[in-house]
Amino acid sequence: MAVRITEECISCEACAPECPVAAILEDGHEKNPTDVFYVKPESCVECVDHADAPRCAEACPTEGAIVWDMPYTTDFNDYYASKNEEGIYKIREHKKKGLMLPEVKAQKFIADISMADRESASNVQDF
Repeated sequence: MAVRITEECISCEACAPECPVAAILEDGHEKNPTDVFYVKPESCVECVDHADAPRCAEACPTEGAIVWDMPYTTDFNDYYASKNEEGIYKIREHKKKGLMLPEVKAQKFIADISMADRESASNVQDF
């Protein structure tokens, strides 16, 4: 994953239908650990090969509701594992492959987004 939905989300449902890989879950979904819409980190591809920018952020009417997160790559495997243990993420568990961390299946991401912007959870709409 490389985008995350924050508590600024107003649950307007504008983002979910825009996701080309169905990575966004509504609030209340059994696989959503938050009280707002949720981006499944193991599924999000930042719209790489689908659009020039994350379509969810383009559709979102709320500034600061969709922010950058770390790339879902093996370099950040420990980051996602620890956030999953903390309950911030609810990464899917495959019956045979186990927890679908980046070491199992890394995802595409927009390389032009700086690590500083990702670490500070910069607003995706600003890019």
